[in-house]
Amino acid sequence: MKKIMLFALFAIFAGNTMAQDVKFPVIDSSPADIAYFPLNVAKAKDDSKPLIKVIYSRPSKKGREIFGVLEQFGKVWRVGANESTEIKFYKPVVIAGKKIKAGSYSLFAIPNKDNWTLIINKQTDKWGLTYNQEKDLLRTDVPTKALTSTVESLCITFTQQDKGANLIIAWDKTFVELPIEIK
Repeated sequence: MKKIMLFALFAIFAGNTMAQDVKFPVIDSSPADIAYFPLNVAKAKDDSKPLIKVIYSRPSKKGREIFGVLEQFGKVWRVGANESTEIKFYKPVVIAGKKIKAGSYSLFAIPNKDNWTLIINKQTDKWGLTYNQEKDLLRTDVPTKALTSTVESLCITFTQQDKGANLIIAWDKTFVELPIEIK
């Protein structure tokens, strides 16, 4: 019994010593965030379930010119920073007339001055702009809209619509809306 107690005590001290040597990363300059539809469904006290979830990183403007400079017009952008932005549909959806099965996908965009091409891609869990056009499930153009005030950090949210939601992507003085019909 003494040997077991001695071994347990040794294990506890050894674990504490090893924990002190762990080096944790600094806070990311583009922190991760999650947007749900319906909004705040994850915080609901009832048994509500999300219909859509977007996981993305939020880069900041930091005095930079964003669209046309930092994110060049006509080039694929991962809609955020760090790992590719992921969009999960918990039920089948229809976007721009195309049926999309429930599942997880990546979200990319090709920003232009007057419109963006939004891309739903089957490839997920990739860092940076790891993009394979052959895995595109959908491409659709949406018009850009001007904001009256600056959005410092990239923001993704949803607004309610009759048959589903509008996915809103906003940064700097620009935003776009993508209508999503939920089946």
